[in-house]
Amino acid sequence: MSNPYQDAGVDVESGYKISKFIKKNTNDNSNIGNFGGIYEIPTGFKQPVLVSGNDGVGTKLLLTTELKKWDTIGIDCVAMCVNDILAQGAIPQYFLDYISTGKTDEKIEEILKGIIEGCQQAQITLDGGETAEMPGVYEAKDYDIAGFAVGISEKKDLLKKSNLKTGDVLIGLTSSGLHSNGFSLVRKIFFEDNNFTVESYLKEMPEKRLGELLLTPTKIYVQDIVPLLEQHLIKGMSHITGGGFYENIPRMLPEKAAAEINVDIWPQMKIFDILQKYGQLELADMYHIFNMGIGMVLAVSPEDEIAVLEQLNRHETIAYTIGEVVSNKEEKLILKGEKL
Repeated sequence: MSNPYQDAGVDVESGYKISKFIKKNTNDNSNIGNFGGIYEIPTGFKQPVLVSGNDGVGTKLLLTTELKKWDTIGIDCVAMCVNDILAQGAIPQYFLDYISTGKTDEKIEEILKGIIEGCQQAQITLDGGETAEMPGVYEAKDYDIAGFAVGISEKKDLLKKSNLKTGDVLIGLTSSGLHSNGFSLVRKIFFEDNNFTVESYLKEMPEKRLGELLLTPTKIYVQDIVPLLEQHLIKGMSHITGGGFYENIPRMLPEKAAAEINVDIWPQMKIFDILQKYGQLELADMYHIFNMGIGMVLAVSPEDEIAVLEQLNRHETIAYTIGEVVSNKEEKLILKGEKL
């Protein structure tokens, strides 16, 4: 007996297979396959506030199809959501994914492997999701991915601009690379302007294919930052995503305050030097677009600086004091250093 829906190009069995795959590969899977995810607010909160965020991975996902490597892009999707929630001062609790594609095939399980890994790194529950097969909207090989996450905080503990004051110290946490921003420009520089392919090896970084270097997943900061939030050591936080330093750092600052940052403090990552070289970009433009090796910036009181650095750098050096909050009515970000 034929199936009219399947004849139209939709695999009606694929959703069942995906649910089985997730249940097999996660510990807490009681909600998978239901009509909605269920979340019980933890006890002990006096005035709990839920903080939600949703995001995607931009055109970075195009590289996964070209390289036929889909197992890390799910980490990126989780990271982009939970890092934003952290920046509000909330502790991430659960995540839902949405994947749309022209054909449900082997790439979906690979994407889900990354999502599951990202949730494990973020110490959150994968509480559900949706995989939509949409022939006619997407070609069989094409897909898009988005995520939605929720965190929780006591209302009084949410990070507010008014918490910051002149003299507060800015601590930068290193990134894993480009993360998931600026890839329309990255792809133009490497694949259009300089005729590289995802299979190319750059002489500056010959250890991996270019596509693999660019697919380095976004760092998830939950395990680094949550203990600091629980100890009330953070006054403000910026997740350095699209728009780089100039757009994101001012988002945590009060009026008439600026962030003064010395760009010589932290080690420069090769990938940004290479991008600047092949793109013939001004260094100032790089800080307008990319994270430049710093994925999160924390504002802390001067008396807490050492304690925060010691905790963050306990196992390896990932954090540096990169600047301070200063009084300035005209500018919100002041970059200095010999590199400039």
